[in-house]
Amino acid sequence: METILSLEGVSKMYQSAGNTLTVLDHISFSVDAGSTLAIVGPSGSGKTTLLGLCAGLDRSSSGSIYLHNIRLDELSEDRRAQVRNLYVGFIFQNFQLLPTLTALENVMVPLELRGEKNIRLRAVDLLNKVGLADRGHHYPAQLSGGEQQRVSLARAFSNKPQILFADEPTGNLDAETSEKIVKLIFDLNKEAGTTLILVTHDHELASKTGRIIRLKGGKMVSDEQTIAAQVE
Repeated sequence: METILSLEGVSKMYQSAGNTLTVLDHISFSVDAGSTLAIVGPSGSGKTTLLGLCAGLDRSSSGSIYLHNIRLDELSEDRRAQVRNLYVGFIFQNFQLLPTLTALENVMVPLELRGEKNIRLRAVDLLNKVGLADRGHHYPAQLSGGEQQRVSLARAFSNKPQILFADEPTGNLDAETSEKIVKLIFDLNKEAGTTLILVTHDHELASKTGRIIRLKGGKMVSDEQTIAAQVE
């Protein structure tokens, strides 16, 4: 099985009022391509920081991170952005849609950044897959939370990412909407053969992945296969 993500002794420290705050402390694990992984732990355990480092949004203080065999911690900000655009998709808790663009235009943004052709057709197809075929001309403010998250899901898959990072993807949604979004995430992920790494407080959602890593106080305290792993 090909390894798509590998962390070796990764730590993240911040300087605050003359003190050093260690947010992540010597984290090491690797992820197989096409697998699903949840990162769980109490608030302040370093989950979102870890996700950001894995995705190349931030740089580790020490240790090394390889994404698709590219060492992220040696790259400039611009080069990390290029790597993200080539290989990575994101879903955020607060959707992070551009308010001045329609749903369709939001989905087209990653494709425009890559200079791809026929991007409108692909964006329309993705909106159709997430059940928003008739909402493409609406702006984010005209959409419900669930609809906005569907748009962000279509956008995340628009550049055919090899790895998808989801940070509390159902955190701002009610239970019924969350269930639909979770099904969409896993269905689209399976169809595309993407690797899925998600941060969540929701243990039911975490149990749907093949593997769960638990953090506590910036340290990795467990790494377990789930029942779902046997089905994958």
